[in-house]
Amino acid sequence: MEISQSLQSKHFPLTPFRIFRGLLCLAIYLTTAFMFLVYFVPPVAVILRLFSVRYSRKSVSFLFGLWLGLWPFLFEKINKTRVIFSGDKVPVEERVLIITNHRTEVDWMYLWNFALRKGCLGYIKYVLKSSLMKLPIFGWGFHILEFIPVERNWELDESVMRQKLSTFTNRNDPLWLSVFPEGTDYTEQKCIKSQKFASENGLPVLKNVLLPKTRGFNVCLEILRGSLDAVYDVTIAYKNQCPSFLDNVFGVDPSEVHMHVRRIPLDEIPSSESGAATWLMDEFVLKDQLLTDFIVNGHFPNQGTEPQLSTVKCVANFAVVIALTCLFIFLTFFSSHWFKVYIGLACAHAACAAYFNIGPNPVLL
Repeated sequence: MEISQSLQSKHFPLTPFRIFRGLLCLAIYLTTAFMFLVYFVPPVAVILRLFSVRYSRKSVSFLFGLWLGLWPFLFEKINKTRVIFSGDKVPVEERVLIITNHRTEVDWMYLWNFALRKGCLGYIKYVLKSSLMKLPIFGWGFHILEFIPVERNWELDESVMRQKLSTFTNRNDPLWLSVFPEGTDYTEQKCIKSQKFASENGLPVLKNVLLPKTRGFNVCLEILRGSLDAVYDVTIAYKNQCPSFLDNVFGVDPSEVHMHVRRIPLDEIPSSESGAATWLMDEFVLKDQLLTDFIVNGHFPNQGTEPQLSTVKCVANFAVVIALTCLFIFLTFFSSHWFKVYIGLACAHAACAAYFNIGPNPVLL
């Protein structure tokens, strides 16, 4: 297959300056994440939630949307990665289920660039490996943001997914729930295994994506269908190569991220389990063809559906987060010793709640 020369985009060299800048950004992001968690979680995600799940979620979404906004700022304004959108131009602040291909370990982070443009950054949630929920600091955040942990064992995962999803059925709770139906990131070895399974079972043989797992998607659709506005089918591709987390931190790759978005109304997706499974398989056949065309042409069709991020708004968001973090650091180290006690108790609560998956029950809705 002839590969378009436009795919050979610029690869940024790993220089001492990029290493220093990346480590500085990572230190800032970890510090801000820690301070936001320990100062905001007890009053907003614990005490307020005892009285109102709805207002607790709205408060958490607003506060952590501020922090999550640091990442698109890093990608697009500091690292100079171009994020190019194509396909359908979708409305702002819809309540949606997102299905996307899983090219690399950081696909989920680039969905933040999409959500930020739609005013839904704080509303995004993921179905992810349960081991990630136990990470220090980030795992605490995943727990507070109510991500759905899975073991990749359906006998164990079905009851957990049903229980978690049942708490998201209120249309008044904004939601962007992201699912990766492939279940794991794409590699050549996994692709060969997936193609072998497809050939043996009479399924489509795909080259650029893995066969989707339909059961988790079906449960999401079954429980949430009545409260969703649409399903967004997002296809992600990269130039110059698929990035790792450290590539993102140091800004060496990717030079461009391309995201093709299709908005599918719920009435176009069959309500039966078998029909929805067939529909999902057909969507991944379309994804596979989109990615094949991207390799040839260097772009998806109908580009330019979303504007560039505002530098002024990104800098203002960064300034607010830094100002709050400086205030929290001052209170912690240069104010009353009771703030140190508060920090210790908040850390203990966050660690135990994330490790043992403890969540408060609401008294009033």
